[in-house]
Amino acid sequence: MDSLPPDAKVFKYKLDFYYIQTIFYLVALLLWAGFRGTFSLPMLPPMQIDPILYIIILFVLVSLVTVILNKLRDRKLIILQDRMVFHQKSRDREILFSDIEWMYIGREKTVQTAGRFQVILFKLKERLRLIRIRVGRYEREDELLAEMERMSEIVPKIKRPLQSFRTTARTIQQIF
Repeated sequence: MDSLPPDAKVFKYKLDFYYIQTIFYLVALLLWAGFRGTFSLPMLPPMQIDPILYIIILFVLVSLVTVILNKLRDRKLIILQDRMVFHQKSRDREILFSDIEWMYIGREKTVQTAGRFQVILFKLKERLRLIRIRVGRYEREDELLAEMERMSEIVPKIKRPLQSFRTTARTIQQIF
């Protein structure tokens, strides 16, 4: 999205978890290297062939790559007057409010994201699969939830939670 209208609400994807994970692994690497450099225990292998050191280095590298890739993706949720846009650096996916068959705002029992159980589900008219937005994964969660409530005035909303979030659209249509 090159230029956004002034009424657009932009919610960035949180990367806090990835940063904390990377820092944790770096601290573990420093502590283990410091421990191995300070103490020489005969039962431990030499530091050059220490498998624990290589495992920690692998975790550090994987977490750094994950942080970099997520930063490069630049994921955002943009809510406009008549549509919402799932923005990534490589592409944008627009969903018009008129294309949404129904939405559900509620709690998800199995997943807790950033201390919240809040989830928003959409059923598009032309798709069988549901679209799930976990509110805790975006910045300014309360404002995002308020925008979704505003959107629910336009889009039909179901009030009761589904038995399973993996329920197909055919089963949902049989219920209603």
